[in-house]
Amino acid sequence: MKLLKQKGPLYIQVKDILKERIVSGVYPVRSLMPAETQLEEEFHVSKITIRKAVEQLTQEGYVKKQSGIGTTVLDNRAVIKLSTGQNFSAYLQQEGKSVRKEVLRVKEVEPPRELNHLRSESFYCIERLYYLDEEPYIYFFHYIPSEYRLPTDRSRFEDSLYTVLSEVGVTFNRFQDAFSVSTPDERVRNHLKMESLPMLRRTRHAFDLDDVLVEYSIAYYRTELQDYVIPFDV
Repeated sequence: MKLLKQKGPLYIQVKDILKERIVSGVYPVRSLMPAETQLEEEFHVSKITIRKAVEQLTQEGYVKKQSGIGTTVLDNRAVIKLSTGQNFSAYLQQEGKSVRKEVLRVKEVEPPRELNHLRSESFYCIERLYYLDEEPYIYFFHYIPSEYRLPTDRSRFEDSLYTVLSEVGVTFNRFQDAFSVSTPDERVRNHLKMESLPMLRRTRHAFDLDDVLVEYSIAYYRTELQDYVIPFDV
């Protein structure tokens, strides 16, 4: 065992050691971490310290706690980002911009044409409108397989969609984004206050640890208000 330092909260020190083990493969993806009692004995710390350390790892996306099962390792990348969309929102706020989300619709629908080959017979469609400094900026369509029972309260989707999905058991392993130029339908244009002009269109496929699609989204951006920026952490 690595000796804990004399400075800094104990739970942070334990969390950093456990994270290093995940990243280096000591705790492989999909494996169960040692039980809390075992970690207490190894680090000679209290149950509360171990629980706080594991809670930090959960918030960072490295592990998932399940009652009666244990703590499962979800990913072993050194830096985990649930989506570049979240990074983009954070980037805008850091630039002093105001970002607000409005949930327009949540309903069950038949699979969109692009997803007809999948096993799911129906999907939730969540439509959200992002405002940039109170100007309509992005129109989102999120499609989630209906096997995941999403909350019925629309206000739950005003914050991070990926947090809500994690709470209902969705895991994320990789994202695949594609960009094109397209003219959305009239309803979308009306919400965005746009004429019938081509717009930046981003499509996203999100996959779980078994490489099964767990989210498909389409987003239209008013790039005359703000360029789409992809921040990178190195």
